[in-house]
Amino acid sequence: MSAVELFPGHVARLGLGAIPHADIGEFTGLELLQRVIDGDYPAPSIAARMNFALVEIGEGRAVFKGLASERHLNPLGGVHGGWAATIMDSALGCCIHTLLGKGEAYSTAEMKINYTRPITPQTGIVACEGKVVHKGRTLAVSEARLTDANGRLLAFGTETCSIFPLANLAPR
Repeated sequence: MSAVELFPGHVARLGLGAIPHADIGEFTGLELLQRVIDGDYPAPSIAARMNFALVEIGEGRAVFKGLASERHLNPLGGVHGGWAATIMDSALGCCIHTLLGKGEAYSTAEMKINYTRPITPQTGIVACEGKVVHKGRTLAVSEARLTDANGRLLAFGTETCSIFPLANLAPR
C-alpha cells in the first residue's frame, strides 16, 4: 500500500481501504477509530475522494477536517451541498461509532442538514464536530456543526443511526 494525501498536510500512510471485519469483533468502536487516526488502518476511500479525514475522537465525539476543491463544485461554481453533507454524515456517524461495543456496527437511518453559508474552494480547511445526543440499544442520535477556520458556522445537522450486530452488515 502506498501513502495517499487526503488534503494538504494530511497523509494516509497505509493508503485507502477499510477496517477488517474480524477486528470489529476484537475492538470497541472508540478503539477502532483511534486506530484509524493513528494510521494502523488505511483511510476509507471516501476520504480521498472528498478530501477529508477523521482527526480527533473521544467518547461520543468525532472531529473531521477537510478541504473542498474545484472537483467538488456544483454548476454555479460553489461547493456542492453533497460535499458538506458527506463530511457531516461522517462526523455524525463516527461520534456514535465511538460508543459502540465489540462486534457492533451502525448505519445512517436519517439525516437533516441546514446550510448557513456557501462553501467555496477559497473557504479553506473546514472542521466538523459531531456529538452524541442520545444512544440507546438500537438507535442513536447525534448533532454536528461544520465551521470554517474562523469558527463561522457553515452548516449544522442531526442524524439518527441504527445500531446492530456486525453479522447483519456482512454480505450474505
